[in-house]
Amino acid sequence: MDILRPQRLLHESLFQSAKLYPGKAAIIAEGNATSYAEFEEMVRNLAGHLQERGVKRGDRCVVFMDNTLACAVSIYAILAIGAVFVIVNPQTKQDKLAYILEDCSASALISDVHLHRVFSPPIGKAASLKCVLVSGDISRHKDLNATSFDTASRKPAGALRPAGIQKDLSALIYTSGSTGDPKGVMHTHLSMTFVLGSLIEYLRLSAEDRLLLVLPLAFDYGLYQLLMSVQLGATLVMERSFTYPAIIFQRIREHEVTVFPGVPTIFSLLISMHRRESFAFPGITRVTNTAAALPAEQIPVLKRIFPQALIYKMYGLTECKRACYLEPELVDVKPASVGKAIPGTEVFILNEQGERTKPGETGMLYVRGTHIMLGYWNAPEHTRKALRDSVLPGEKLLCTGDWFKMDEDGDLYFQGRSDDIIKTRGEKVSPVEVENVVASVAGVREVAVIGVEDEILGEAIKCFVAPEPGMKLTVKDVRKACVEKLENFMVPKYFEFVDSLPKTDTGKISKKGLS
Repeated sequence: MDILRPQRLLHESLFQSAKLYPGKAAIIAEGNATSYAEFEEMVRNLAGHLQERGVKRGDRCVVFMDNTLACAVSIYAILAIGAVFVIVNPQTKQDKLAYILEDCSASALISDVHLHRVFSPPIGKAASLKCVLVSGDISRHKDLNATSFDTASRKPAGALRPAGIQKDLSALIYTSGSTGDPKGVMHTHLSMTFVLGSLIEYLRLSAEDRLLLVLPLAFDYGLYQLLMSVQLGATLVMERSFTYPAIIFQRIREHEVTVFPGVPTIFSLLISMHRRESFAFPGITRVTNTAAALPAEQIPVLKRIFPQALIYKMYGLTECKRACYLEPELVDVKPASVGKAIPGTEVFILNEQGERTKPGETGMLYVRGTHIMLGYWNAPEHTRKALRDSVLPGEKLLCTGDWFKMDEDGDLYFQGRSDDIIKTRGEKVSPVEVENVVASVAGVREVAVIGVEDEILGEAIKCFVAPEPGMKLTVKDVRKACVEKLENFMVPKYFEFVDSLPKTDTGKISKKGLS
């Protein structure tokens, strides 16, 4: 007799869903369906291979891949042996990948063959690596010291050794920091399984749902679409990106998608297309938005595109996944609000004196709950700034670093960020990281990068450059360096050349007067 017990580890939901729905499509990747039974088998095989290669409980394993079945299998295989998955955006360039591999002392790297020019140089210098697995045809790359992912995930492996408890680390999610170096946000099995339950509850999801994924798995908003789907025993319809909307529309209709997660850039594109030629998806029952504010004027058009859908406006950050959401029934009543705390958590606003604000007053948002991060990997000072002492002994609160105000009903309104981090296309960008690249261009004397309001991007990146006197420097020269060394979403949209940049009394560059 099977004894029902609570889920404690993140990957246990896969094994449970495979038992309940073995023949059901777990993932439909670019039109190709994989059942829960097949998904589980690949995960167990790959997990066994990682064990055989010496990857142990607590080891960090970097997943540097596109949105593919292989990427999803990798995440669950790493979890299944008690290791920690570190998912990295496939747009990441060599230097940052090398930094992450070294910073987390990665034991394994799993990647796609088409990314070999990016990952090959760093793996040669990563002393901690025990194995490298590559998805795709590696036969033409004899110089790659790697194992075929396809072979490893399809070759039967021995039994998995039990590993882990809820307080163990499950994921490191690297996010841009004010210093320019990315910081690894540490989440445990407990924090992630808790927030999954909360998300599923307020989004009113079930095993009958079919969730669309066009956002990167390296973006935690995209990652949780996979985790929620597997947790429920639902179906994930996965595409690499939203680059070809016509194909996405076909997938939505063909696979009867019910949940459409997006960011303002995607919704702006949909609205622009709808104005040229109207279309609708009556099968979609939930539309969710986060990463940047969804403009109130877009909601009526989204209701025409998704006539049967509940529209959720939300606010979150990697450090706690999600902080608050607006009940969809209030989207017309309070179109500028992001609502209240997600189920099972608390949020509140403190002023500069550490006192709770009154309705209408602006202050810093704090988050309390099981879903907040353990801290930043190898960054105790940053951790101390983000996790503050609570009035309850021994408890930590997450300081979001964002300004909010609250209305009489307790609903929240985002007012702005307190740091320099730019949020563009749903991604966090450190101005320092962009400035370091631009400063390396010959002929650049001074540089400053800021975010400027943008209807589609949320914020657009603008770069001010002061050249060395007499240097013939062009925008093309600076943009070329950015394209070569930065992810696409980090490349500035605007460049402006100036004679000099404003300074403070101490001689530091002041960004206050730049726009």
